[in-house]
Amino acid sequence: MDNENLTLLILAAGMGSRFGGLKQLAPLGPHDEFIIDYSVYDAKRAGFNKIVFLIKEENYDLFKETIGKRVEKSINVEYAFQKNDDLCVACPNLKQRVKPLGTAHAVLCAKDKINEPFMMINADDFYGFDAFDKAAKFLRKLDINKEPYEYGLVAYIVKNTMSENGSVKRGICKVDNNSYLEEITESIIDRENGKLIAKKLSNEKEFEISEDDTVSMNMLLFSPSIFNFIESKLYKFLDDNKDEIDKKEFLIPDVLFDSIKEGYAKVKVINTTSVWYGVTYKEDSDYVKKSLKKLVEDKVYPENLWK
Repeated sequence: MDNENLTLLILAAGMGSRFGGLKQLAPLGPHDEFIIDYSVYDAKRAGFNKIVFLIKEENYDLFKETIGKRVEKSINVEYAFQKNDDLCVACPNLKQRVKPLGTAHAVLCAKDKINEPFMMINADDFYGFDAFDKAAKFLRKLDINKEPYEYGLVAYIVKNTMSENGSVKRGICKVDNNSYLEEITESIIDRENGKLIAKKLSNEKEFEISEDDTVSMNMLLFSPSIFNFIESKLYKFLDDNKDEIDKKEFLIPDVLFDSIKEGYAKVKVINTTSVWYGVTYKEDSDYVKKSLKKLVEDKVYPENLWK
């Protein structure tokens, strides 16, 4: 039987340091829509019926009065907050940390809001309808009780995810013959002399990749079973990194890879033809605005999303 309820978890607690502000709320559409507007719109028409915004608590009023007010007439909206307060006993040094703890912690902070299959995405990435549609089809058929648990990753062709204004951080995917994820390598990718050069975040080793290689854009598909696994890894992460906790990040790709290595889950890689747009740098804004305007002109999206 198909899963009737699907939730979209939007991670929007990041600070946007390279962009220079709260880039999740940068007006980019023809009527000052945010990128989040397009994600919610695509999710709704793909069949998702609930949105959970994962934000900083101090940004609640700002989100509620902007994107929240626009979309809550069309879809169920809830909010969860990413904060470290309840972890400071286990790791006192966390009191000094300014930035959010990382994407795996962000997902865990939404645990009390999600009891159904869900997809997580970044707030400041435009993913395209094809990606949402394929994700929804996967989640509807997901057996949430079958072990090892099955999760999903919507993968993009790397050339469809590059910025013209600098390097990008991507998870380079190694996939087996049955389309299951074997490995994900978090890397910085840049163009050098007409080639795509990746540098591993773990050891800065450089290697060349093909323009058609697949990468993760943090569009990940889960059942609620992921919450227990994240929690099982969190306190070890805090203990292992207590002396550098102001710099380290508890990242969902790392936790996902652990779930594969330990046999807790399998991760199906779902390829999309969608083109990514995003505002990694301020200079990306004009290009994204032009791209969204053209999608409206081509009738991919209505002139005004919420009217």
